[in-house]
Amino acid sequence: MPTLPRTDLLLPAEPGQRALARELYALAAELPIISPHGHVDPALLAEDRPFPDPARLLIVPDHYLTRMLLSQGVPPAELGVPSRDGSPVETDGRRIWRRFAAHWHLFRGTPSRLWLEQTFTEVFGVSTALSPATADAVYDEVAARLAEPGFRPRALFERFNIEVLATTESPLDDLGQHAKLAADGWGGPGGRVVTTFRPDDVVDPEFDDWSANLARLGELTGEDTGRYAGYLAALRARRVAFVAAGATSSDHGHPTARTLDLAPAEAAALYDRLRRGRAEPGDAEAFRAHMLLEFARMSLEDGLVMQLHPGAVRNHNRWLHARHGRDVGGDVPQATEYVHALAPLLDAYGNDPRLRVVLYTLDEYTFTRELAPLAGGYAALYLGAPWWFLDSPEVLRRFREAVTETAGFYNTAGFVDDTRAFCSIPVRHDVARRVDAGFLARLVAEHRLPMAEAAETIVDLAYRLPKRVFNFGESR
Repeated sequence: MPTLPRTDLLLPAEPGQRALARELYALAAELPIISPHGHVDPALLAEDRPFPDPARLLIVPDHYLTRMLLSQGVPPAELGVPSRDGSPVETDGRRIWRRFAAHWHLFRGTPSRLWLEQTFTEVFGVSTALSPATADAVYDEVAARLAEPGFRPRALFERFNIEVLATTESPLDDLGQHAKLAADGWGGPGGRVVTTFRPDDVVDPEFDDWSANLARLGELTGEDTGRYAGYLAALRARRVAFVAAGATSSDHGHPTARTLDLAPAEAAALYDRLRRGRAEPGDAEAFRAHMLLEFARMSLEDGLVMQLHPGAVRNHNRWLHARHGRDVGGDVPQATEYVHALAPLLDAYGNDPRLRVVLYTLDEYTFTRELAPLAGGYAALYLGAPWWFLDSPEVLRRFREAVTETAGFYNTAGFVDDTRAFCSIPVRHDVARRVDAGFLARLVAEHRLPMAEAAETIVDLAYRLPKRVFNFGESR
């Protein structure tokens, strides 16, 4: 049976639509990458050191990969994932790579396999198919590329055609790496690498070491975080520092989308109970919900775009959290409600076009029922791309099908790669562009959209929309 050429990856199989999709994809394929939400360590680019061995670059930090092997009984320690309890961890990169390759079949049909194969071929020029038999050969080819100057982080950044890359930092970060990037001409306002204000560790009372984090926040800012007024002043001070470092957005990873507008005295009393360890049931959720209103007010003052990423049950795998800590694959999605949860925030600020709130979800069943109607009815709301567990070609297609009818294209905010895996950034954006080309080609083939408008739309989705929504150089 003949197969589609690799250039037609993810494009429609029907010949007529495929031809249209090829034309549309060609318009977006070489556009600069706008990456407004991700988790690349800024030290990677600030220090511009050679990457480590292939395993530590591609496998060890990628919880999409390590969690799949854990599901089949391979502990993360055997894949080099650092431990927090002192238990032994594999340190030999080649052995880690061999163990991973022995389980490569687990990733058949997954986006992880698609991203990694494309990274091998498009980034490293490796055409040898990974398998247990070829593990050493692929490892050696990737290692040889990593030894070349053209594969240093800044050189790859240039090659990837990244126009803006946003990292994500806590208010407790001194932003030293971003200061170095700015000194080198890479960071600061209007820079190529900017930070994002992510306050979860000082906002969520259920976060590890929350009380100690509040004390550290006070030390950094000179504010009295023992008082609610001092706590708010400290957050404002850190936002000023983040804006000075180039931030254009904040990011909030709450368990739910709930918002709550408390009177100042109520909020102060709630904060005091939580800080003193005298919390009542529901206090932590109420405080998180209220702080989203406070952050909306702050955004009206300083212009930061709010990103809301709710719906993850953090550290559901308690053994994994105890052994290896956070962000190593132990989280799972949960059903998430938006209509009633966001009502207090939308009542207060939803019709104010000065505020931009980009909503994400891990619950795709809300695309049609809740998110698209909300974004289609409030000036402040935009829909973020499918992320994390939903970051796949299938869900990207379903997202367009579900939300376009009600919210259109222009109440969406463009693609976000949401990744720590620097070398996969161009691959993930390419996947999104191919899926959008296929969706638009279908509209053209069904005589629902002229080709000229589809051509304009794909450029907007890939480039102009994220640049505008996240304030990267274009006005609203």
